[in-house]
Amino acid sequence: MSAGAGLARFRWWHIDEVLPIEADLFGAEQWSPAMFWNELANGHHYRVALDDDGTLLGYAGLAVQPDEAWVQNIAVRQDAQRRGVGRALLEELLAEAARRGARSVLLEVAADNVPAQKLYAAYGFEPIGVRRGYYQPSNTDALVMRRDED
Repeated sequence: MSAGAGLARFRWWHIDEVLPIEADLFGAEQWSPAMFWNELANGHHYRVALDDDGTLLGYAGLAVQPDEAWVQNIAVRQDAQRRGVGRALLEELLAEAARRGARSVLLEVAADNVPAQKLYAAYGFEPIGVRRGYYQPSNTDALVMRRDED
C-alpha cells in the first residue's frame, strides 16, 4: 500500500463501494447488501483499505466468539492487488483476534484460489478440512484453514 493509504472502520456508506468489487471478484457468489448490513449490525470487526485519495481498495471482516475468530471475507480490487492491501487487511484482522483473546483464527477459501491460500499459509494458517460444494452456484469446494495463537 502507498504511504498515504490506510485502514479505516467499514461503515454503512462503504457498502455501495464494495458491491462492484464483490461483483467483479465473486460473480454469482457475491455478497448482497443485506449480508454486509447484517455483518455490521452484528458488530463484527470490519475494515476498509483506502488509497491516498480515499478510494476504496479492499475490505475485510472478522467475527469473534469466545476463544475463536472467523475471517468472514477479505477482498481487494483487482487493480489494487499485489500492493500489500490484502496483507495489511489480514494483519489487522489477526491483531483484532489477538486483542479479543481468540485462541485460533479460522477461514474458508476457495479450493482453486491458490494466491489467497499462499498468503494465508505465510501467516501460519494450515488446512484442516474441506467443505465440498461450499460456494454456490459454482459448487466450488472451500478449504478450511486454521491458525492457532500461542
